[in-house]
Amino acid sequence: MAGNPRNGRPYRRLVASLKAAGLPCWLCGHNIDGRLTEKHPLSFTLDHVVPLSKGGDLLDPGNARPAHRSCNSARGNRTSVKQQRASRKW
Repeated sequence: MAGNPRNGRPYRRLVASLKAAGLPCWLCGHNIDGRLTEKHPLSFTLDHVVPLSKGGDLLDPGNARPAHRSCNSARGNRTSVKQQRASRKW
């Protein structure tokens, strides 16, 4: 496959489907504002449960989760996730 697979149609479809679902960030539990520009720290990014650098599949929907850009960056390529409690008070 030539070029960057993240620019391919299957990857863009996966990103669009997760973004359209409106799910919260799987790392911090807060909502993700889909209207933010892609460079904003709280914008939507696709995070992989098993990082690509550790053998995770780029296009596997079971390996893809919605995340804030800053949460995704802070996690890096670690496989463990420190679950934070949701900020909602019930």
